[in-house]
Amino acid sequence: MAEIVLFHSAHGTRPVVREAADRMRARGHQVHTPDLFHGRTARTVEEGRDLKEEIGHEELLRRAVTETAPLSERGLIYAGFSLGAAIAQNLALADVRARGLLLLHGTSDLAEDATVDELPVQLHVADPDPFESSDWLNAWYLRMRRAGAEVEVHHYPGAGHLFTDPDSEDHDPEAAERTWRIALDFVAELSD
Repeated sequence: MAEIVLFHSAHGTRPVVREAADRMRARGHQVHTPDLFHGRTARTVEEGRDLKEEIGHEELLRRAVTETAPLSERGLIYAGFSLGAAIAQNLALADVRARGLLLLHGTSDLAEDATVDELPVQLHVADPDPFESSDWLNAWYLRMRRAGAEVEVHHYPGAGHLFTDPDSEDHDPEAAERTWRIALDFVAELSD
């Protein structure tokens, strides 16, 4: 069994987050789904961006740390969708006990001096992705490897940015099922 913290996208805690948590729980994992927007949701990417800007990046990170700090002693797997993936990455790289990092649809910048001890990282991303260009992903991959992470990247040609979200216009059922098959195996490998 693994203990997982799963962060929502800029759309907030929508059904896709609960469904993903249920998939993981069905495999015996304990899953926490912090609501960093405190109940607010966004219908569009633009609304999500506005909500993120209104709350502020630092406040979102503060909320995420507040939610996860009491759990971090247990060796968490950090996971997230898009914006939530960026938050998960920031927390995982700062947590020496992190057991893994599952990124769905997003990444975050990292400091040049970032270091981790062979942190397993799995990224699932559309190809092409309007928010994660090929140049960005190549540079991100190299920086993560240089930091000491064990990174695997799974590309989904023709899928939209939030392809695992059934409520998104980007939804791609085939790519979503493939993602979950691979991601659940990854989490199982990191379990006790």
